[in-house]
Amino acid sequence: MADNIKYTLSREARKNHTQNLRETAVMRRALMVQKSKSYGIKPYTVRRGGGSKRDFFNGHDGICPKEEKGRNMENKKGLFAGIHRDGYTWKDSMIVSILIFFMMIIVGSGIGMLIGTILKLFSNEGNAAFLEILGDNFGFLGYWIIAVIYLLLVKSDKPILRAFGREPRGNTVKMALWGLLIGLGLNALCVGIAVFHGDIQLSFSSLPVLKLLLVFLSVFVQSGGEELLCRGVLYQRLRKGYRNPWVAILVNPIVFVLMHILLPGITVWAVLSIYLVGVTFGLMVYYLDSLWMAMAAHAAWNFTQNFIFGLPNSGTDYDFSIFKLNSATARTSLCYNVEFGVEASATAVLVIALAAAVLLWLGKKKNLKSLDVWES
Repeated sequence: MADNIKYTLSREARKNHTQNLRETAVMRRALMVQKSKSYGIKPYTVRRGGGSKRDFFNGHDGICPKEEKGRNMENKKGLFAGIHRDGYTWKDSMIVSILIFFMMIIVGSGIGMLIGTILKLFSNEGNAAFLEILGDNFGFLGYWIIAVIYLLLVKSDKPILRAFGREPRGNTVKMALWGLLIGLGLNALCVGIAVFHGDIQLSFSSLPVLKLLLVFLSVFVQSGGEELLCRGVLYQRLRKGYRNPWVAILVNPIVFVLMHILLPGITVWAVLSIYLVGVTFGLMVYYLDSLWMAMAAHAAWNFTQNFIFGLPNSGTDYDFSIFKLNSATARTSLCYNVEFGVEASATAVLVIALAAAVLLWLGKKKNLKSLDVWES
């Protein structure tokens, strides 16, 4: 009798257990179908010996391997969807863009050395110093040449050429003139503070107008060449790969700093000011839609520092300028650096940061944006 009761209870327990398993399977099946539909994936099934189909689950959450893979891919895609632009490929990555940039710098510098060497062949005892200035600056024609050749040959990057011409609303003569005034004004302010602080003494030397115009043209070639590659090619490639424009605005000045990092006499203040200058020029391109303004401001800064006031420009100075520096009385302070010039000063960092802040405020207040060369 006891054995019969035990058998009956055991059979009832097995029956309940089987029922529970069936209910659990139904619930897991429903869960799998629901999740599969959300990913657009058909439930994964396998055939058993008799030819019947049976759901195959991977573990305990009712998700099949194919569904799990689909979910992981979807999550990965969602993670980068807010970072990369539509159509993004590995060729548009930041690393590839920077590598292309430095390859262009190397090739362009090689072309520039050839141009500079040809110019210096015409030098003599009377004009050697002047032709050295022209050779050093006109050598940057190599940057212009390699930029145009690259953009004409690489069709995927050819839209960048749109940023060079008159299509952007800010690429006008008026904006270029504003760029000249901004570059001259910012540098003159930094120099004036250094003079007022007693760090430097300047005296008038000469005013050879025709030579100064030719030198300014050469400086524009030099500064404009750097802008073509930094705020032109590199900036636009970063805009192509990433949705947020601040990636281009903040990353390309880092590369701009690397271009100057080996210059003689560079300091922490110099690195900060060069970086902020790059940010400022990037804001000109993004908010004011004017690569021309950035090129003009860059040229005016370099020309004012080197050939108006006769001070070192990023550690390089020439014996040709309107004013002359009394080197014997010059001293390094927070307003000036004897080896590198006003760029390596706390004053320059503050002045340039204020200029960047004004551009940012103006752009946000008027809701200004630049031409997107990647949109037809």
